[in-house]
Amino acid sequence: MSAHVQKPGWFTINVFNRVVAWITRRGLSVWGSRVLAVRGRKSGEWRTTPVNLLTVDGEQYLLAPRGHVQWTHNMRAAGGGELRLGKKVDTFTAVEVADDDKVPLLRAYLKRWKAEVGVFFAGVGPDSPDEELRRIAPDHPVFRITVES
Repeated sequence: MSAHVQKPGWFTINVFNRVVAWITRRGLSVWGSRVLAVRGRKSGEWRTTPVNLLTVDGEQYLLAPRGHVQWTHNMRAAGGGELRLGKKVDTFTAVEVADDDKVPLLRAYLKRWKAEVGVFFAGVGPDSPDEELRRIAPDHPVFRITVES
């Protein structure tokens, strides 16, 4: 597993993420945003962060543009969590996607959110060749999620 992590800066932590989370908690999705809640792997406490929910061919995915960050480690340990939009809470299970299967998901994610997160993908964009997307796949965890009914 790659150790790739791009830690967010002060503005992202203290302004951008807080604004997006605040709007999302009030029921307004910003380009597919949700508040992800997952249990901490050591503390067992709920941890939250805004994420972009990707849908491809009817399946839903969470992709970590900044790499192997805390929520990805927690997701591996917990095997699922909650996606929140306003008062709606969807409980889900998660399965990590293998690197070889990430190319179309990375491409779809970058097509939708490149303006927001493109800087985290080492110059690779939605129109890059498959080989370039394959090269960065280990740096970006992807989880297929299944919402429980």
